[in-house]
Amino acid sequence: MPLHFSIPAGSSRSSTGHRLVVLTMIAASLVATPTRAATTYPLSIENCGHTVTLDAAPERVVAIKSTATELLLSLGLAQSIVGVGFLDGPVPAHLATDLPVLSDKLPGQEVVLGVEPDFIYGGWESNFAADGAGERPALAALGIATYVAPAACRSIKPTKLTFDQLFAEITEIGAIFDVEDNAAALLAEQRSTLAAIAPDRRGLTAFWYSSGTKTPYVGAGSNAPAMMMEALGLANIFADVDDGWTSASWEAIVDANPDVIILVDAAWNSADQKKKLLAENPITRELDAVRHERYLVVPFPASEAGVRNVPATADMSGQLAALSFGE
Repeated sequence: MPLHFSIPAGSSRSSTGHRLVVLTMIAASLVATPTRAATTYPLSIENCGHTVTLDAAPERVVAIKSTATELLLSLGLAQSIVGVGFLDGPVPAHLATDLPVLSDKLPGQEVVLGVEPDFIYGGWESNFAADGAGERPALAALGIATYVAPAACRSIKPTKLTFDQLFAEITEIGAIFDVEDNAAALLAEQRSTLAAIAPDRRGLTAFWYSSGTKTPYVGAGSNAPAMMMEALGLANIFADVDDGWTSASWEAIVDANPDVIILVDAAWNSADQKKKLLAENPITRELDAVRHERYLVVPFPASEAGVRNVPATADMSGQLAALSFGE
């Protein structure tokens, strides 16, 4: 595309020369930043034990779980979404838009097929069950491509999650929808935010409290909680458990006496409810972190592997820096 510039009348020769230099530099920078190549179809990818082949970019998409919905919105694909389900909370303000909600929980196959999707993006592998959106082979037979967020794969155990793996998912979804430039811009933003997070150097331990009362459900050693705690410089007291999340005992948590407690703020089990329980439970109320309210809070949609992990980690880094440990 040609560039057209005008110089106001009455400009001095030196001013005009300066503008020409600036404009020449701008034009050169634009030429030096080519757009990325478009996706070549048919495109085949391996996803959680299934080969997914697409003859063109999907046009009618159902997104299940917040992680799937929010990545599509972050890539500018709102117009392609014909239905969403199982959202874990409101989307961030900068992504807010009207979306057709199929179900507050996991939508059934009849409801999903009713909006005639050509692609279903599931945040959990279990979304693709006979009593859910439908099994993947059956959907493929109907000409509907399916995709599981790789970190949520269970039939093939994923490796310990890293931010690079999350970034690979962004790249892959960008290729599937032929929006590589949008994916590249999002990745640049995420990498820049991540690079600015300085791990805490105080040697602190942490307990990631996801849910549960009698038996707490906690962040373990291989998924988003572990990845985010490591980026924060926190030693996860359940890091040796080779799973994303696990059930634990209050006694084990008390024995570990974590310096910091990360509270997942969910509509069904809020951070305030968790604080109240910890303060009233005779087993936990004497923990140093409880007595001194050394809490970090993360929204539930940002606690699972997805596009919100990086900004949530940056936010918790600020929360952590504000905590006092009597130094």
